[in-house]
Amino acid sequence: MSTDAFFASLTRIRNVILPAPVRSWLNTSRGLLTGFILVHLGFLIFGALLSLRGEAFSDTFIYRDWASAGFNEANLSGGPSPWVYPILALIPMALAGIAGPGPFFFLWVLMTTLLNGWGLAKLTDRGRNQDAIPAGWWWLIFTLLMGWLGFARVDGLTAPIVLVALAYGVGRPFIASVILAAATWVKVWPAAVMLALFAVVKNRLLVVLAGVATSAVVVALAAVVGSVPKLLNFLTQQGDRGMQLEATFTTPWLWLSVLNIGDSRMYMNTDINSMQVDGPGTAVMSVLMQPLLILAALLVAGLTFWALHNGKLNHDANGGGVDRTELLLAGALTLTTAFVVFNKVGSPQFMVWLAPAVAVGLAHSWREWRVPAAMLIAIAVATFFIYPLFYDALSHNNPLMAGVLTIRNVLLVVLFLWSVRRLYSLGKKAPASVPALKES
Repeated sequence: MSTDAFFASLTRIRNVILPAPVRSWLNTSRGLLTGFILVHLGFLIFGALLSLRGEAFSDTFIYRDWASAGFNEANLSGGPSPWVYPILALIPMALAGIAGPGPFFFLWVLMTTLLNGWGLAKLTDRGRNQDAIPAGWWWLIFTLLMGWLGFARVDGLTAPIVLVALAYGVGRPFIASVILAAATWVKVWPAAVMLALFAVVKNRLLVVLAGVATSAVVVALAAVVGSVPKLLNFLTQQGDRGMQLEATFTTPWLWLSVLNIGDSRMYMNTDINSMQVDGPGTAVMSVLMQPLLILAALLVAGLTFWALHNGKLNHDANGGGVDRTELLLAGALTLTTAFVVFNKVGSPQFMVWLAPAVAVGLAHSWREWRVPAAMLIAIAVATFFIYPLFYDALSHNNPLMAGVLTIRNVLLVVLFLWSVRRLYSLGKKAPASVPALKES
């Protein structure tokens, strides 16, 4: 079945399920706003109920303890250090803990909701861009499927921030770079998107200046609170960790553990609260993963530079143009996917890293981005089964859940290959029908 035939079938199924008047209403700003409220209201209510019982959820238990301890490791009884995160990640934790540990989780979910609202508003130009409404619905569906992975982890805060940065994109590179630099000081992965932005904009000095200026503000903040010596701890805190259970490259050892071959086993690394896999060769692979990730990122960045340069040559030869926005989005997706695929840390919340580029891509060109959008929905569904539904079974060598994880990891590799191919095709030819997007 061809791609067009597959999506035509999906459209026919959608039309049968949803009558035309409903589809028309959903494709309005009011319909999208209603969807946003319903999706996030469910998370807010659950967050409020847990908070009323004095509870949190998933990693927010750890964040709450850090905030209660004033982010001072001496006040903690063990477990991971708060400095496994860049310093700006501590700000939302402090804000969520401003009223004490009781309402911490609800306030955390509320902050995520507000940031998601900001991202959706920017993506759709506050509902005025009719063509972006379907992309907004895709973002909401992905958010719902990812569940608490987007509402109980730092990654869920950074995803809408990166979405906003990509929406500014090559048109406002300085603003986009400031946002991305700030997001990188919350969680490292937005650096991949910033690298893609640097590769495609005309004035790369703006990107560098924005990054330097933002980092200078962060250093000044660290100096004020006396945390400069710990500023870069996040780069070294997890360097000696092993191969995490869910990581793509861990898949062979996952099955060795499931089949009880070669003394492979799963175990909990309590120091960093991570389930890992140990077996023949895992120590060597763990050491190799960091340089492999760096190499993959450099190769993708090089491919992005090549695509821009070759597109310019095609522009001169054929009278076409380079769509820098499309190149930015393709480069951002490829780099973030590389950050996931070639990472020895395979935490399930990493899947939210992939959504911003796809959401903005759908708003930019639905037809070009429908394939990765469909793949990412499948990845989100598989991830939901892995966590939170059946993670306990997975960590106890359940072969069915190992199969689900393997399918998810294969989809990630396919998405990475699709993204690389897309980047290559953008550089190979620049269609005359696509005008160049000018920067302001």
